[in-house]
Amino acid sequence: MHEAVIVDVIRTPSGRGKPGGQLSGTHPVDLLAGVLESLVQRSDLDPALVDDVIGGCVSQIGEQGYNVARNALLAAGFPDSVPGTTVDRQCGSSQQAAMFAAQGVMTGQYDIAIACGVESMSRIPLGTSAAGMDRYGSKLRARYPDGLVNQGVSAELIAHKWELDRDALDEFSARSHRLAVEAREAFADEIVAVDGHTIDETVRDATTVEGLAGLNPAFRTDELAARFPELDWRITPGNSSPLTDGASAALIMSAEKAESLGLKPRARFHAFAVTGSDPIFMLTGVIPVTRRVLERAGLTADDIDWFEVNEAFASVPLAWQKELGTDPDKLNPRGGAIALGHALGSSGTRLLTTLVNQLEASGGRWGLQTMCEGGGMANATIIERL
Repeated sequence: MHEAVIVDVIRTPSGRGKPGGQLSGTHPVDLLAGVLESLVQRSDLDPALVDDVIGGCVSQIGEQGYNVARNALLAAGFPDSVPGTTVDRQCGSSQQAAMFAAQGVMTGQYDIAIACGVESMSRIPLGTSAAGMDRYGSKLRARYPDGLVNQGVSAELIAHKWELDRDALDEFSARSHRLAVEAREAFADEIVAVDGHTIDETVRDATTVEGLAGLNPAFRTDELAARFPELDWRITPGNSSPLTDGASAALIMSAEKAESLGLKPRARFHAFAVTGSDPIFMLTGVIPVTRRVLERAGLTADDIDWFEVNEAFASVPLAWQKELGTDPDKLNPRGGAIALGHALGSSGTRLLTTLVNQLEASGGRWGLQTMCEGGGMANATIIERL
């Protein structure tokens, strides 16, 4: 078994995922191509040596259709001999891409692979790939006769079950923005410019708990209120991740190959896990998958220096924290998706980018990232700084 190491990780700044956002004028193929081009340039790597490019993308339609990873690597000037594929594990797509890339290296099938992801939610709005379609079919609907729900309702159910009141949700969200603002200078090491943009557009410097308290619930309808009478509807745009544009990538190879090329690895992959969870609660898989990956690694939560738990909604990391009993200061120390944005297909390698840089800046050894995913799934990855 070979050791899979991370040589470099980079990302774009976040852009508001709506017309007029700072990245909305950039085609998603070009957005990802810019990251891929920068990734190999930073390591002075001949892209012909890359065995595969595995990209994450959720809305694989229109400008993001027809295998966006392959299109992007060609747009980046990689030789046409380099293959690429695009995967969909919903919000965890590029985290899954990193897992596939690392597993390929560990088993000797790859010497060098790139895991990456992209989502342009301004150009391909959320839900476009299923617009006007029955995405479930009769057999799945028969299994869940009361109906499946959107992620916002799942976030509400989690807030209710774990007794997370509106103040707690808004306080956590304001913390995300505050930490992201404090980390702006540090982010310079991980962000590659897009048309001159280097600052995360989704971060709001003036975010306060008082300001968030004035926002109305985002997902309540009369029909849903009748179905879930126990809910008092606490999830708002302010304690949810915003629609976002972005791309990110990780250069992954065997330790032997890195040494032969004179490249210094920054971290290594230590353990992986993936799980399914209740598709109604949907976002709770981060809890069992964290326990599973820690068990596989032979570690405890106390051994981990930093955690990145995707902030799809504030209720997700807060419920995770209640169940795992972790130090709150170790969670998302540079802010999370509520501030930095959640460019769906890119978020997994975006979290990995931030985690590697945080471990290096702090001198920490172990980092764990986990991502809740649509349909009731979750990924978890543990890395070790080198």
